[in-house]
Amino acid sequence: MAQHYLKPLFSPKSVVVFGASDRIDSVGQIVFQNMLQSGFQGGLYPINPGHPEVQGRKAYASISQIIEPVELAVIATPPETVPGIIDECGKHNVKAAVIITAGFGETGPVGKALERTVLDNAQRYGIRLIGPNCLGVMRPDIGLNATFNKGSANTGNLAFVSQSGALCTAILDWAQSNDVGFSSVISMGSSVDLDFGEILDYLVSDALTQSILLYIEGIRNARSFMSSIRAAARIKPVILVKVGRYPAGSKAAMSHTASLVGSDDAFDAAVRRAGVVRVQTITQLFSAAKALSCGFHPTGNRLAIVTNGGGPGVMATDCASDLGLVMASLSDITIETLNQVLPATWSHGNPVDVIGDAQADRYHHAVKACLEDPNVDGVLTILTPQAMTKPLEAASTVIELSNQYSKPLLTCWMGGAQVEESRTAFNHARKPSFRTPEPAVEVFSFLSAYYQNQKLLMQMPGPLSHHLEPDVEGARMIIEGALQESRNVLSEMESKALLSAFHIPVAQTLVAHSPNEALLIAQQLGYPVVMKINSPDITHKTDAGGVRLNLINAQAVRGAYHELVENIKRNRPNAHVDGISIEPMIVKPNGRELMVGVTNDPIFGPVITFGAGGTAVEIMGDRSVSLPPLNTFLVKDLIQGTRIAKMLGNFRQMPPVCMEALESVLLRVSEMVCELPMLMEMDINPLIVDENGALAADARVVVEFRPPSVDRYAHMAIYPYPTHLVSNWQLADGTNLVIRPIRPEDAELEQEFVHNLSEESRYFRFMNSVQELSELVLAHFTQIDYSREMALIAVTEGQEKEIELGVTRYAINPDGESCEFALVIADSMRGKGLGHKLMITLMDAARSKGLKTIEGEVLNNNVSMLKLMKRLDFTIEAHPEDDSIKIVRKLL
Repeated sequence: MAQHYLKPLFSPKSVVVFGASDRIDSVGQIVFQNMLQSGFQGGLYPINPGHPEVQGRKAYASISQIIEPVELAVIATPPETVPGIIDECGKHNVKAAVIITAGFGETGPVGKALERTVLDNAQRYGIRLIGPNCLGVMRPDIGLNATFNKGSANTGNLAFVSQSGALCTAILDWAQSNDVGFSSVISMGSSVDLDFGEILDYLVSDALTQSILLYIEGIRNARSFMSSIRAAARIKPVILVKVGRYPAGSKAAMSHTASLVGSDDAFDAAVRRAGVVRVQTITQLFSAAKALSCGFHPTGNRLAIVTNGGGPGVMATDCASDLGLVMASLSDITIETLNQVLPATWSHGNPVDVIGDAQADRYHHAVKACLEDPNVDGVLTILTPQAMTKPLEAASTVIELSNQYSKPLLTCWMGGAQVEESRTAFNHARKPSFRTPEPAVEVFSFLSAYYQNQKLLMQMPGPLSHHLEPDVEGARMIIEGALQESRNVLSEMESKALLSAFHIPVAQTLVAHSPNEALLIAQQLGYPVVMKINSPDITHKTDAGGVRLNLINAQAVRGAYHELVENIKRNRPNAHVDGISIEPMIVKPNGRELMVGVTNDPIFGPVITFGAGGTAVEIMGDRSVSLPPLNTFLVKDLIQGTRIAKMLGNFRQMPPVCMEALESVLLRVSEMVCELPMLMEMDINPLIVDENGALAADARVVVEFRPPSVDRYAHMAIYPYPTHLVSNWQLADGTNLVIRPIRPEDAELEQEFVHNLSEESRYFRFMNSVQELSELVLAHFTQIDYSREMALIAVTEGQEKEIELGVTRYAINPDGESCEFALVIADSMRGKGLGHKLMITLMDAARSKGLKTIEGEVLNNNVSMLKLMKRLDFTIEAHPEDDSIKIVRKLL
C-alpha cells in the first residue's frame, strides 16, 4: 500500500526547527528542548543564523547547509520571515511544515497578505502546513514533540485534534495526572492549509489511533468536514466538544423556520448524522472515550441500576430521566432470579437495591441477572461503603462480569479512603469508574447516543424517495420566474404550486384584488373560507392583522376584505400588497397543527425542521432538525425528536394521525431540498395532519439565485445516494445486469464476491494473498462518501438474492483533480466485456465530478488488465519505485 501523503508530517524521519534557541522560555527554546527531551530518534537540526550551537547541538544558518534530506520543518520565527523559510524548505524538498508563529490572518489585512504568500509558496512546492498560530504537533510513540507545551504526553491510543492551542496545554496537563495517553496531539491553529478533513483521513488510517477526540470552535468547509468525519466514525469512535456558534447569516431571517433554527442546531444535526458523539465538557470527552475503548457494544438507552443504597439509586434515576434515558423494565425471569438470590427486602424493581449489607456475591448475582436481561441495554453499579461492605471484592466480581459481557457496565464506588483500592483496580482493568452517579449516567447517555448516531450514519438516502417522480423542471420554472422579477419571496400561490410539483397536498388558494372578486371566489370555493393578506413583505400575517378565519357568508367576506386592507395600511404601511388570498376553511376536528420547514445554515447548507405548528410556533419552540437527504428511518427519528410526537398517537379521544402521510410530506420536502438548490427557506405552517392524511394549509418560500454547478448536490453537506448512476446493461448471452453505486447493506454481497474470486484474481486486485475482507476493510469498501469516492458494482438477480459480478471504484486524490481507480470482475465474467463496461461507466462518473485524470497501479503479470487499459487508451509506464508494477493513466 502506498505511503500516506501526510506521513512526513506525522511520522517524519528528520525534523528541522527554525528559531531553535538557548534563550530561556522563548518559543524556539521550548520547542527544541521538547524535541530533545522526548527522545526523537530521527535527524534533528536546529536553525539559528546567530549561533553555531543550540542546546548542545550543532546549529545551521539555513536549511541549505544541511546535506541530509529533511521531511518536517517546525517554524518558530517572526512572521515576516516565514514566506522565505517556506521557499527554502521547498528547494530542500521538505514536504511538511508546522508553523507555530502567530501574526498572520488574525492580525488584519497585512497579516492576511503575508498568510497568502506563505500558502502560495507552500503550494508551489507541495508542502503541507499545520498552522500558523498553533501549539504544534505531538506523536509520543516516535518521540515527536514539536510543540511549545511545557511538558510531554504519555503514549496511548487517543488522537486529540484541537482548534485551540491554549486548550491543548490544559488538556495535556490534565492528561498527565489522569494517566491518559495519546497517539497524536494536533493543534490546528489558523488551518490555512490542512483542516479537519485531511487530518481525520490520516487518523483513520493510523494504526496507533483507536479513538478520535475533537475540540471544535468553527467549521470552514462543511462538505470536507462531513466527508471525513463520517468516514472516520465508520471505523473508529469520534467524540467531540463544540463551543460557540457560527456567525449569523448576513440577511435577516424571512421565515418562521429561519428564526427558530440556530447554527448550533445545524451542527448538532450534522454530527448526529455523522455517527459522532457530542459532549459538553473536557471531562466528558475523556470519560466517553474511555468507555467506548472498553470493547462495549452499545445497543440502546435502557439502563438498569444496581445499588446498595436507595438514595444514590434515586439520584441516578433522576439524572437518567433528565437525559431522556429509559429505566429498563426488568423481565419476569430477571425478577424471579433476583427474588431467589436477594433478601426479601430488595426493591423488587429498577433500581435494584441489593440492601446495605450486600457483599460481593450479591453484587455478582444482581449485576449478572441485569446483564442477561434482554430488556436491559446497560448497567450502572453503585456501591457506598457501609459497615459490612467489602468494596474491593465487589469491584473484582464486577470487573470479572464486565470481561464476560459486551453490554456497557459502568461503576460508581462512592466515598474516599475505603474505596480507593477499588478505584485503582477499576483503572488498572481499564473499566470506567466514577465517584458520583451523575457522571456515570451521562457516560451511558453518550454510549446510547453513539449507538443511535451510528444507525443514522448507516443511512444512505437517495435524492428521490417515491416512485411518483416530482415535476422538478416545473418547480424550477416557478423559482426562475420570481427571480427574473427580482423577487426572492414567492407568493402563497407560487409556494403552494411548488409543493404541488412535489406531490405535497395543499389547500386550494385563489387571490382576489377587489371585494367583488373576493365574493365570487368565496362562492366558488364554498363557505366557510379563510382570507389572508397576500404580501411578500409580511411573514407573520396574524401579527400584522392580516388573517380572518371561518367566514361563513358574503357579508363577512366583504367586511373582512376591507378590514384586512385597512389593518395592513395601519400596521405595515410599507408592505407591498398583491390582493387577498382566499381558501376553504379547513375543518379537521382530529387534526394536529404541525410545522415543516427548511432553512439554510451558513456552514452546513439546507436544514429540515419539524415540530409543533400554528400561530404560537416561536413560543412553543418545539422542533427537531435534520440534514437532508432523508429516508423513512431518518424521518421517524426527526419526528421522535419533538414533544408533539406524543400527540400524534391516540390523544384526548382523537385517533392517531396517518403517519404514512406525515412521513411522505417530510420525504417530499427532502426531495425539494436536494433538487432545488435555489430554495433557501420554507415554511409549511400549519401542516394539518389527521387520521385521513396531511394538508399544507399555508406555505411560504424564499429563494435565491445560485450559479449552475458541475456537482448537482454541491449545496448539500451530505451527498445523496447517486441514483442517477444506476443503469441497466445486458451481456451478449442475454443476462440482465444492474450497474449501481455500492451501498452499506452490500457488505455481505461484497464479502461473498471477494471470497469467490480465484486466488490469482484476489492477488491481482489486492497485491497480496488476502482470503477475505476484514470488518474494517469491508466498511471502508461499502460505506463510502459519494462526494469524494465512487464504487460501482454489477449485480444480477440470483434465486434468492443479488449476485455481484464485478466492482470498480475511484478515490479522489488530495489535489481534487485526479483519482485512483481499482477494478475486479468475477472469474466467470472474463472475456464478456464487463470490465470494459464498468471502466467506461466509472470514467463517465469521474468526468461528471469535474475530475481530469484517472490513474492506477497494475501488476506486470496482470496481462488481461493491461490489455484492457490499452483498449481504453490509458498510457502505461514503469513504476518509479517498484519494477513489478505498471502505472496506468488517462486524461478524462
